[in-house]
Parts: sequence; C-alpha cells; structure tokens
Amino acid sequence: MFTTASISMRDILYALAIALPVFVFAGIFYFILRGIARRMAARTTTVLDNMLIESLEWPIFAGIVLSGMYFAVLHLPWKESIHFEIGRAFHTVFILLAAYGGIALLDSLYRWFKLEVASKTQTALDDWIVGALRIVTPILIILIAILAVLELFNIDTSAVRDWLVVHGTRIGLILVLSVAALLILGFTGAKGIRAFVARGAEGQPDEEVKKRADTLSRVLITAGQVFIIVIAAFIVLSELGINIGPILAGAGVVGIAIGFGAQSLVRDIIAGVFIIMENQYRVGDVVKIADISGLVEQINLRRTILRDLDGIVHTVPNGEIRVASNFTKEWSRVNLNISVSYGTDLDHATAVINRVCQEMAQEPEWAPLIIKTPQVLRVDNLGDSGIDLKILGDTKPIRQWDVMGEIRKRVKKTFDEEGIEIPWPHTKVFFGNPIPAQPEDMKQKGAA
Repeated sequence: MFTTASISMRDILYALAIALPVFVFAGIFYFILRGIARRMAARTTTVLDNMLIESLEWPIFAGIVLSGMYFAVLHLPWKESIHFEIGRAFHTVFILLAAYGGIALLDSLYRWFKLEVASKTQTALDDWIVGALRIVTPILIILIAILAVLELFNIDTSAVRDWLVVHGTRIGLILVLSVAALLILGFTGAKGIRAFVARGAEGQPDEEVKKRADTLSRVLITAGQVFIIVIAAFIVLSELGINIGPILAGAGVVGIAIGFGAQSLVRDIIAGVFIIMENQYRVGDVVKIADISGLVEQINLRRTILRDLDGIVHTVPNGEIRVASNFTKEWSRVNLNISVSYGTDLDHATAVINRVCQEMAQEPEWAPLIIKTPQVLRVDNLGDSGIDLKILGDTKPIRQWDVMGEIRKRVKKTFDEEGIEIPWPHTKVFFGNPIPAQPEDMKQKGAA
C-alpha cells in the first residue's frame, strides 16, 4: 500500500501513459466503431439493433473513459486512506453507470417488443405488461444499485439482502414465469386456436376461418391471461407474508353478493358463451341484433359492439340478444329487384340483365368476389308503375352490397343503350272533360 502523499512528475506521466491509450480507444469507439455499428444496423429489417446501439453507446463510452481514469488515478501514490476513498468513489460511479446502462438496455428491449411484437398480437394485455415492466424494472435496478452502494460504505443491509435472496428471488421467478406464460399464450395461443378452428372448418373459406379464429382468440386468450395474472398475484401476496385465506373467503362472499345483485351480468356472460361457442357471429360480420344492424367490431363474454353505416357505435349486452341475424356468414347473397315499364319485352330485358351480370362475373376485378353469377330468377311483382324482375346470386361474405351497386350502375347504362325504360310513377290529370253521352240520348238524336 502507498504510505506517502508526495506525487512526482514521473508518477503523473506514468498515470497519463496508462490513461492515454484508454482515452484514444474511447475516441476510436465513439467516432469510428459507433458509426460502423450504426451503418450496419441501418441495413437490417429490425429496429432492435438500432435501439440497442442507441441505448448502450453512451454507457460504454463513459465506462471506457472512467476505466482509464480509474487505473490512472489509483496508480498515483496516494495515502492509504485517500486511496481507499478514491477507489470507493470510483466504484460508486461504476455501480450507478452500470445501473443506468441496464435500465437503458432493458428499456430498449421493451420498446422494441412493444413496437414489433406486441403490435401484432390480438390482445392489448401484452402492451399493458410491457408498460408495467418499464416502470417496475428501473425501480428494482435502482434499489439493487442503492444496496450495493450502501455495502461500499459499510452500512448493514443484511436484512434487506437476506429477504431479497429468499423471497425476492422467488417473487422474481414467479414474475418471470408469469410474464413468459402470458407472452407464450399471447403468441402461440392465436396460432393454436386458428389451427384448431381450421381442422373443424375444413372446406370453408379462409375468411370464415380467420373470423372465427380471431373472435375465439380475443375471448379465450384474454380470459387465460387474466387467470394467470390472478394466480401470480395470489402467489406473490403469499410470499410477502400476506394471508390469502381471508382474501379468498371475502372474494367468495363478494362473488355471491354480486351474483344475486347482478343477475343481468350473469345472463350476459352466459349468453356470450353460447354466442361464441355456437359461432353465431364473429368480429367482421354484419349482423342485426336487438333491432340494431351494423359491423361487429368487438365481442366478449359480456357485450357486443356494433358500428352502423352512420359510424355510430352501439354496445349491446349479450343478454338482450334474442335473435341474431348474420348477413355475412360463409357467403352472402345478391337480392335485388329491377323494374321495367309495362311496354318492355320481358324476355329481352331478362337477357340484357343476365348478359350484364355474366360479363361482370368474368372480369378480374369482380370474379374473385362472385361465387354464383347473379341472374334473373322470375317476374317478382306487377307494380303500379312497372314490372319487377328479381335478381339473385351469391358472393363472398360482406361483398354483396358492392356487387349489387355495380350491377345497378351497369344495368342502368345498358338499359339506356338498349332503349329499355325504367319506369317511374305516372299521374293522369283531367281538366273538365265533357261527360260522355248516355245511350238514351244517342237514340233520341238518331230518331230526330
């Protein structure tokens, strides 16, 4: 150990000789290696490497510089007490720098996960988990850093350390396993449900399989993730020394009270189970439920959310649904009437309409949407102003309105070219015409 406080120029030069190469390497890292790493990361398809470089470049640069200073300064012949205090100060800075680097590294991983992974799942729970981890992780790292610094200053932290070793390790393991289970369920659950639905719906269109799988995934995966969170919470509470027996008993009593007081909620949940299990409708279907028509945006065990053509969002409790009319399950139907005037040759009008529909069904834009070519089925009505011709055909789900709109436009244009009249209401007006002569008057005029 050094016992003298005299520092010669030779000692200083020797210390600089130790620090200078380290500082040069720090400069090479910052101005050359960092740029090379950034250019290489820019060529990849993921932003993970960009985020890692951005989060670690400053801690690494600062660590290199501090290391050069550490070896150079401690090489000087300080007194033993001063040498010890300087070393402890550097160790404190290293611990804080390591904590900062760890927080930055994990935060970049969380941001990448939320940006490129969690955004592709069908549940928002993984986003919530990532958000919670971004708050909890820095707190834990800072706590560990503080304990390490206190140990440097000979402050007794054995009680906290022992608790962390025994219970903290278990809690950490529980949280890690729970998060892993949640993420595995979120990513593999959707694929497993889709494979299961595909086996049970063999021969059905891919759109139908996807709708069914998406609907089941949203409900079942969310329910499974909530179950995992509840179980993990009870285990963590028991590790914290909290007796969960009274909590479970209280939850049972509260559940019974809620069951009696919220029978409509129980009814909604039971109805939701049957709606989902019986595949009455799925997210993406156009339905009419509780006298409301619209596109299904969300389904869970309690309610269904519809959005109508006006953009209005309707929330319908599942227990209020008596009849569910699905306009887009498996396939949809073109069903429209086109009127022609009474003076029209019906055979000619029928041939024109069928020709228009056949030409449309053969075009690349419309052929994938049409399952069965629309055609005139019959004369459907003899109306006040014209004769209605019924047109029927089958389309892919939810595309019947697109097809019917195009048929109307093309039929109108072709009718104009063919001279076929589409009727409109007519009214005859009489302006005081004389009353026709009666037969007796005609006989009298003839005799005269």
